[in-house]
Amino acid sequence: MKPVRWGVLGAARFAREHMAPAIHAAEGAELAALATSDPAKAAGFQAFCPALTVHASYEALLADPSIDAVYIPLPNHMHVEWTLKTLAAGKHVLTEKPIALKAREIDQIIAARDRTKLLAAEAYMIVHHPQWQRAKGWLEAGEIGDLVHADVAFSFNLTDLGNIRNRPDAGGGSLRDIGVYTFGCTRFVTGAEPVDISARIHRDNGVDTFAQVAAVMEGPPKKPHVGRFTYGSMTSMRMYNRQVATFQGTRGMIRLEGGPFNANVNDLAEVELHQNGNRVVVERFPTANQYKLQVEAFGRTVREGVPYPCPLEFVRGTQAMMDRVYDVAVEI
Repeated sequence: MKPVRWGVLGAARFAREHMAPAIHAAEGAELAALATSDPAKAAGFQAFCPALTVHASYEALLADPSIDAVYIPLPNHMHVEWTLKTLAAGKHVLTEKPIALKAREIDQIIAARDRTKLLAAEAYMIVHHPQWQRAKGWLEAGEIGDLVHADVAFSFNLTDLGNIRNRPDAGGGSLRDIGVYTFGCTRFVTGAEPVDISARIHRDNGVDTFAQVAAVMEGPPKKPHVGRFTYGSMTSMRMYNRQVATFQGTRGMIRLEGGPFNANVNDLAEVELHQNGNRVVVERFPTANQYKLQVEAFGRTVREGVPYPCPLEFVRGTQAMMDRVYDVAVEI
């Protein structure tokens, strides 16, 4: 089959360092175009993809008939607008997380996706990584018995107030940047949704820089090993780097630590299964690139009609949980 020809809308550093190289390396994909008016920014992409076509505007890239799919790494507050414009231009679209700032905004993207019959997805890459798929599989197989509690933490220290993560006008904040991981990973592994939520938030420069969430979650009807369980999470943009997720059951525990959200960047990607009798199974994934796997999954859906592993309906559920946290949070 012909490869999916990709264009990148904007020369963001994350796109240059991670997603564009992943598109370039992925099977069934071709990095074909970039939209930026800055030749210096384009040079960073052309260094590993010399044949790249550079368009001076976003509109020009969307009008390029040779492009099949568009990756959007723009600031958060621009995601809905350009996702809808991309679909209207007849292109498949993969938009950085969060794809929207409110759950209700995702409804119009879902409607546009269904109307155009194109693939629209959020770049929620962790669900494509084998360490998270293994955690989900172990839980569903009953390896830790019935789930009792899950807790997740993600923190890093970002004091540059000019960074878009620290700008309220750009949809910044720890929850929008990394809460999608602490909430979404739990929903992915368990299939559960919150039935009760409380939260504490600290704000700096108009954005939440710390959020502590406690919830009661409930799994789908008749899903084995996942009924009601408690959940806790912490996100911060003012703490030392930390990434950990734990799922604790009646007979064991699944633990991902070191770099479960930035696999093989902060630390080696691995998942641990702890069981009664002090038995520990550790699986490591030193070569798995979750960005490349995401692009390849996207391509299989576009070319072969394979169901996409992370549809917008899942994404909407994570955003709805985030909306509830903002609604109930106590300022500290």
